[in-house]
Amino acid sequence: MPQAFDTTLIATLIGAARHSARRRMNHNFHTALDAPCQRLLIAIEPDSYVAPHRHLDPQKAESLLLVRGTLGAVFFSDDGQISTTLKLSAAGECCGVDIPAGEYHSVIALEPGTVFFESKAGPYRPVDPAEFAAWAPREGDAGASAFREQLRALFR
Repeated sequence: MPQAFDTTLIATLIGAARHSARRRMNHNFHTALDAPCQRLLIAIEPDSYVAPHRHLDPQKAESLLLVRGTLGAVFFSDDGQISTTLKLSAAGECCGVDIPAGEYHSVIALEPGTVFFESKAGPYRPVDPAEFAAWAPREGDAGASAFREQLRALFR
């Protein structure tokens, strides 16, 4: 049965993100974690921190497409220098990005209720500790909030 990306689904997902300790929540469209294509909507709030990471598997490029709100996407060199920033907006000039495998990246919601669609090759597996950037704090670490705010400042 088709699953609509309707206002009810989006509002429910935003509500769940706002009540989540991580301040983000996903809704999977794939029916199994071992599906060959992972397709999901992600609601993210401005105080959520996504630690810079990369996917070393050459099949794990990922695509993001904004559905609602505005998202900052930050890309880094291997040594942590910012290489590119993109401001993604559902109603703006740039509404999405395709991220090559191996590229360090992070995202930050620039407004409440931001929602994006993500697609990447399966099967699902959590980010390996070796795929997190050694030069950035991990989620929950001291300094994570300050680092998140440094990323946000790139879009002011």
